[in-house]
Amino acid sequence: MNIRERQARLVEIVWKEGRASVETLAELLGASRETIRRDLTRLARQGKVQKVHGGAVKPVVPGEPEFQQRLSENAPAKMAIARRAAALFRPGEALFVDTGSTTLFFAGEIARLEGLTIITNSTEIARVVGGAGSGHQVFLLGGEYGAGNSQTTGTMVVEQIRAFRAHHAVLTVGAIDRRGGAMDYNIAEAQVARAMISRSEQVTILADHSKFSALASFQVCALSRIDRLVCDGPVPRDIHEALEAEGARLHVAEIS
Repeated sequence: MNIRERQARLVEIVWKEGRASVETLAELLGASRETIRRDLTRLARQGKVQKVHGGAVKPVVPGEPEFQQRLSENAPAKMAIARRAAALFRPGEALFVDTGSTTLFFAGEIARLEGLTIITNSTEIARVVGGAGSGHQVFLLGGEYGAGNSQTTGTMVVEQIRAFRAHHAVLTVGAIDRRGGAMDYNIAEAQVARAMISRSEQVTILADHSKFSALASFQVCALSRIDRLVCDGPVPRDIHEALEAEGARLHVAEIS
């Protein structure tokens, strides 16, 4: 197990159990207590865990209970998707990243990289990436602030997006199906995502398996606009075939 794999597994254990001691983590991961302490220090800086005396606990994320609950739902899958997605990007690229539980995990992963430009409407994503000390340039879009998701939305955000061009839009969505494409439950969030897509060369959607059995009211984009879909399991046949026909690439994350 390399450093990246060990730290990813460490985060998954803490999130699943809620709390873990240094001794327990060292035993489960086959590492020394000193190594685990160093891992915890680094992961705490990235906002992935919260260090406490003798170990770590699941971090307290600002926002309403609904968003905190979404972070916990399918957390191992979302972490695996975030790791797989982060490997797709290179230093020097500019990324729009929207608000979401999966994109927040993604922010923790790209914080390990170097030299990206991140444009986001999420104060938490801006904090995680901007505080990593990896030479990233971070732009936080201003607008109407929603404490529930720690995000900005509205006309001001959409107008500011038009001032940028990016290599990629990295988005999390509420649902995906053959006819509706990528969809969201919130019209304001869908409007922000559509604006990001309009100013990006490529679109990468991050979606755990639960999104394939859901239906949301507001379209983000058609399947034909998706260049890459990163998920954690088998994609329904009709969606898979439609994406392949449009030349999109499917990336399936392995859950450790």
